[in-house]
Amino acid sequence: MSDQPTEQGANEHYFSATPADPGAITSITVRLAGRDLQVRTAPKVFSQGRLDLGTSVLLRSAPELPDESRARHFLDLGCGWGPIALTMALRRPQAQVWAVDVNDRALDLVAGTAADLGLANLRTARPEAVPADIRFDAIWSNPPIRVGKQALHDLLLTWLGRLCEDGTAHLVVQRNLGADSLTAWLAGQSGLTARKVASAKGFRVIEVEKH
Repeated sequence: MSDQPTEQGANEHYFSATPADPGAITSITVRLAGRDLQVRTAPKVFSQGRLDLGTSVLLRSAPELPDESRARHFLDLGCGWGPIALTMALRRPQAQVWAVDVNDRALDLVAGTAADLGLANLRTARPEAVPADIRFDAIWSNPPIRVGKQALHDLLLTWLGRLCEDGTAHLVVQRNLGADSLTAWLAGQSGLTARKVASAKGFRVIEVEKH
């Protein structure tokens, strides 16, 4: 997920951390899917203690998720404490929502909040634990821009390649962290189309589809 650097360092929250000590976990109130919810957060997780601006832009701008006329799989890539995955799970209770992150502490927090809210359709996993045969109807992500260009490109190509043929991804990226150049790069990749579909508060929302 992209954001400004924190006092812990620009990249610390992207990498594996042990699950949070119960004493370090705090609860905050955020509005997701039209509801005021209590969610879990803790230090060394992206956007600790708040809903970050980029994610809020994505959640306001992304279109409706596909309906549940068949089994659906949705992905929150780089889930942090889980606002995107929680929103997906609340909006489509019959779908399987995957909250994926390399940070074990983040996954622990999302799983805890999902249990608190009774969201049996939300599953947390490290990237390597997601079954290889699953294809996603929707991917929403505030991707980790600060991991570096090549690592980011590899990450996005890996997961965008797992979209269903009619699936769509929506990514939110800060304009001054290269949103426009990333859109152009994605549009130049074989089998993908990409375009800016929204812009607000210095962020771009990029829509990516297979063709």
